[in-house]
Parts: sequence; C-alpha cells; structure tokens
Amino acid sequence: MGCCESVEVDENGDRDRSASQKGSGMFGSSAMNGKRGEEKALRKVDCSEESKEIICGGLRLRYAYFSQKGYYPDDPHKANQDAYSVTDRFGTRESNDAFFAVYDGHGRDGDLCSQFARDKMPLYLAKHMNKAKAKEAQKPELIDSVKKSTRIIETKSDPLAHIELSKEQMQKACLRAHVECNYAMHLAPDVDDSLSGTTAISAYIHGRRNRITICNVGDSRAVLGKATQPNSYGQRQALKAFPLSRDQTPYRKDERIRIRATGARILSLDQLEGLEPINNHDDDPDNDEGDIELGEELDEGGDPPRVWSPTGDYPGTAFTRSLGDAMAEELGVYAEPEMLTREIKPEDRVIIIASDGIFEFLTNQSVLDICAKFTDPLEACRAVVAESYELWLQYELRTDDITIICMFVEPIMEPTAMEAEYVTSSIKEEVKEGLEGQPQVEALVAGIDVRPVRNRMTKEKAKEIEKLKKNAVIDEDALAELNKEIDLDTLYTQKTASENARISDAIRTSVMFRNITDDQRELIYGVMEPIPVKAGTWVIKQGTVGDRFYIIDDGTFEVRILGEGEVDDGSGGALIHVYEGSVSKHMHPCFGELALMYSAPRSASIIARSDGHLWGLHRSAFRQVLSQSQGTRKELKKTIATIPLFEGLSDEEITNLSVAFDEIAFGRGENIVEQGHFGDSMFVITSGTCERVKVVKGAPQNSTLKTGDTFGDEVIVDQQKYSATVISLQTVTGWKIDREVLANTVPVEKLNGRA
Repeated sequence: MGCCESVEVDENGDRDRSASQKGSGMFGSSAMNGKRGEEKALRKVDCSEESKEIICGGLRLRYAYFSQKGYYPDDPHKANQDAYSVTDRFGTRESNDAFFAVYDGHGRDGDLCSQFARDKMPLYLAKHMNKAKAKEAQKPELIDSVKKSTRIIETKSDPLAHIELSKEQMQKACLRAHVECNYAMHLAPDVDDSLSGTTAISAYIHGRRNRITICNVGDSRAVLGKATQPNSYGQRQALKAFPLSRDQTPYRKDERIRIRATGARILSLDQLEGLEPINNHDDDPDNDEGDIELGEELDEGGDPPRVWSPTGDYPGTAFTRSLGDAMAEELGVYAEPEMLTREIKPEDRVIIIASDGIFEFLTNQSVLDICAKFTDPLEACRAVVAESYELWLQYELRTDDITIICMFVEPIMEPTAMEAEYVTSSIKEEVKEGLEGQPQVEALVAGIDVRPVRNRMTKEKAKEIEKLKKNAVIDEDALAELNKEIDLDTLYTQKTASENARISDAIRTSVMFRNITDDQRELIYGVMEPIPVKAGTWVIKQGTVGDRFYIIDDGTFEVRILGEGEVDDGSGGALIHVYEGSVSKHMHPCFGELALMYSAPRSASIIARSDGHLWGLHRSAFRQVLSQSQGTRKELKKTIATIPLFEGLSDEEITNLSVAFDEIAFGRGENIVEQGHFGDSMFVITSGTCERVKVVKGAPQNSTLKTGDTFGDEVIVDQQKYSATVISLQTVTGWKIDREVLANTVPVEKLNGRA
C-alpha cells in the first residue's frame, strides 16, 4: 500500500519528521510522540509536505492533508485526538484504488482510540474486501470471463486484482470492517474505550469504476464540490457544496427515535441541570417540527443535545454512532456506518473529508468557497483550518482539534474504457442501478439538514468577557480613543478593485457583516484604514480595551495568551496560534471582531512576527456607517429604551442593539407572523399599520398595531411560539432582530425576566 508522510511544523515553520510513520508505519497521524517544548505542543501541526498527485484508474487526484492540535488552556499538553489515514494504492502497488479517512477521538483515551482505528480499519477493510473477491472469483460466469479475456488481467502480486465488487458487496465489506474494528477496540488491552471512542469518515476511491464509497460513523463529514460553470480543471472557479454524509447526532429525528428506543435520555447539559425545559414530544411521528424544537436553539451557545443513560449522568455523547464507547453501545451508540456509493462525474471537482471541528462554525458551502480560491489542495487545507481555528478563538475559550483531507478530482477516462481490465458478475445490474437509483440516493442525502452551525459565543466566553470588563482599567487616552467622533469623509480612502475584493473575501464569514446593505459595504471598504506594521509591533495587547477590527492583508502575526494569574515576561504569554496573511495565497484572516460591539478588554495579544499590512475598522466608524445609511436608528433607539424587555440595558448596550436591527418591509395583506408557529424574530413598526389577531378558546381577539409598536417579544429570548397572528393592513416598514443576533449583541441575562 502507498501511504502519506506525516510532517510536523514547529512554531518557526520548520519541518520535523521525527513523528512520521507512526503506528503501523503505513498511515499518518496527528498524535503526539513524546514530550516536546511547550510552544511546539501548543501549535502542533501535522500536514503534507506538498500536495501529491496520483492516477486512480480513470481519475486524476491531487490531495493534501492538514491537522492542527486544539488549544486547551486547562490542559496545554493534551494530545491531538484526531488521526487520519491516506493510502493511495490500496491493496498493492498496482492498485487503482485509494482510501482516505479521518478519525476524531473523544474521551480520556480518545487519541488512542483514533490511532487504533487509523491503524486497524484499512486492514479490516482489505480483509473483508478480499474475502468478498475470493467468493466472487469462484462464480462460474467469472471463471469463464477470465478464460475468454484477450488481456492478462490477473497480477502476480494480487491474484484477485481483476475482481471488482458490486456496490452491495463493497458496502457489506465496509460494514463488517467497522464492526470488527469496533469489537477489536473493545478487546484491546492498551485502549480503555469504556467512555472513550472515535468517529470515522472515509472515502474509498474505486479507480476503474470512477466512483466513490463514503462511510460515516459519527459527526465528521464528507462534502463534494461541484463546478457551477465550465472552467478548466485547476482554475479558480465557483463550487457548489453537496453533502456526501449525514451527521449522526440527536439533531436527527430518526436517530433520536432509535436511541430513545433503548431507554436512553436525550438532553442538553442545561436540560440535564434543570436550566432549560425538557420536551419529550418531539419524536411524535406526526410532529414535523421536532428537529427545530430540539436542536438549533439549544446549541447556539455550544450546548448540543446529548445521549444519557436512564440511570446516570453518562456517557453524554453529542453523536449517536461511534467506534468504541463501550458503555454507550447499549444505549444505541454503535459503530455501524451509513454509506453512500456514487459515480464521480465530470463536474465533481473537490472532495473534502474532515473532523467536526471544521464545521462547528463553517457551513459546507463556506468550506468549498475557501477551497475554490486555490489550485493547490495543500493551500486549500491550510486556509480552511486557519479560518476554522480563528472562529474557534473568537467564539470559544478553547479550540477543537481540526483535521481535513482535500482532494481535487479530475476524471480523465470513462469507466466503460476500463471494463476490459476487470470482471464482475453484477456489471449489468450496477449500470442499471447507476442510471435509475443514484439520483434518489443523492437527493436523500442533500435533503437532510445537518446540525446547526454556531455563530455566537458560548456562555463561558460571554462570562469571560463580562469578567474582563469588570476588571478592566481604562486610562483617559484609551477612553478618548474609544469614544472619539470619526469624520468618515476624512477617513475615507479609495481602494482598488483588488483591495475591495480582498476585504470582501475576508469579512464573508463574519456575523457582524452578514446583514449589511451593498451601500454600507462599499462605505465600510472606504473607511478601512491601511495600517503598515513592522516586525515586533504589538497590534493588540491582552487586557487593553479594543476599539478596532483588523484584517491581515499580508504578513505573519502571533496570537499569545497569558493564563490567569500569570505575569508577562515580555513575550505576551504562550503562543496559541499564528495568523498568516498573503495576497498571493488568497489568505486574509481577521481578528478583533468583537471590538465592533463590545467595550471589552482584549483576551489575547497579537504581535507581528514579520513586516506586514493590515486593514483596520474603528468601532465608531462602523457604527456611523450603519447609522448614516439608516438615519431612523435614532428613533429606533428611543423605542428600544421604552420596551420592557430591554429596561435592564445600559445606554451603550441599547446603542449596540439599535445597530443590530435590520430593516424590513411588507406589502399589504401579508402574514408577518402566525399564532402557534415557532419563530425567532421580534419587530418594531416605523410606518404603516397591522392587525393583531389572537384566537383564545376559538374566539378571535383583534387589535391594531401602529408606528412605534412592537410584536414578537415573546419569542426573542426563549424559544416559544408566536402568541398572535400579525397581518399588514398596508405597506409596513420597520425593524427586525433575530434571537441569535440579540444574544450576540447584549448579555441575555440582563434582559427583563431573565436576570
């Protein structure tokens, strides 16, 4: 079998191969190997030295892998629990197949579990594939086919190389490999998988058939990028994301029903502790709102639904399938994979398999949008990991381990041209199935919602910000800088089309800029300040109050954090991350986003490692852009101050809140909200009138809403149904805010009735 080489990168960017070829010597891993220096342990990176190109039958693949160890402030030397395997000649050197897999461990022995799966899964898969091939080779029709063949299709190194398995045979081999690997993990004396385990996502490339088999156990993910326009291979192009796997979590109604049938409980941590209501009716077959009711709102702050024993507070898994997790297995958390086999078509350009750390804050489409910028899969991997890591630092007190394998795919030969190289007893049935059955399989996967992407900070992060604000000491100069009036005309500078494109690219995934208008976007481009930086410059110092949001146009910058009670020795603390900005590589990370909304001290220091160039956006400029483009926000601010729900907010928080509202408009006769329907938005009317209809015991109660009135307050904090239907009687304009934006703008605990 061919294999990858594991390469570590230290804090200076130097490569170290001392940990290469761990385990069986065949598969790479991001696990630690011995004690290393603190900074190297904190920044553990395991990646391809360069992208590799291989030919798999009728496919040309260029691939790379990248794994970055997470940042855990309470356990800085915690091992990377992700692992991966890359086998570009699966079986023998003459093989036309390849196998790629990512394993995401969890629990105390999660790193050992993921490494066990990395080392054993390919062996078990090869074993069961060979068994199926040997059985297939004994069929009389195949023996006759080999005798009649005009080509020598058997090889000395692999006497079964001429056998191709059907879809059903391949999936049966994959199922048995996963089950046997899981059983072997239970028996392994050096792995305690009672409360530890690993997810597994894999892609098996069938080279002579131009097809792929995806196997998924857990909540790691496989995603396909299809070209939406006929660009040449390797050129930058638009890609549309299609899921090749379904997250197996309690968000899925079918998985919840299966898990609860064992007697298990499904609760978030807040529900377990009695802080949130428990709904046990979401699995009613007639209830088509079960997924929304259970999941999305609970997880906005990083509190997903989990699997619990009916008699104890364990195991608490946020997924419904895994390898290992022996104590969870009796609760239905088993190792049987969900599988998808499909042909690789000419428009299929990118295949991603990655651990769930990638998708915590990024959608499938966001990941493909990043990949579309690059012609080198290694650079695509690097950019996706960097973007994900930066979002973790922004919204969490820690980061997850993050691993991705990126494959750029190009079909170079039709499968029919390779049929003479192999025999199978099911070729006719498979061709028929590919024509008639595959679209339904793809539609099934594409139509299933995945777990929600988080776009707000956790409760712990919010508490940390409040703690920093209380302990902050702001001198007069800093206070003046925070509150200074900005002359937008003086600040405005004309940017080139290339500069505007880079700024636009950088803020694409930012929640702060999600709802701005085109005019506001253009104005923001103009008031971005160009900031040249010399190596060694402290752009941000931990503990100082932030006033700017930054985009790295070019250069390398260190992220350093002092732990609680630690004294700065001049270095800024432990090295947590390194931002790399590059015009040529289309990499433009951002930092300091929360300074646009919060007068909170910075939680980390940012120090220039090299000369570079930044774009800076002052908080006052950002607010003026929004308020200038929407002049009625002053009136909105006055209205917000009179709403009982917001009575506990300070003037600054009310100002922040007024900036966060979005403009809305409805035509005559529109049902803006409907009684009994779940919602997450409240509204303020600025012009026009609406009729409010509330049905009580079958009798409607009508009232009129006019300028300055609000509705939807009942759903904005707690997930509830609208208490009345509101219908526009004429053209209505106003403001709207969603629950997630509210929670990301002001402390929810300060809202009236939530203290």
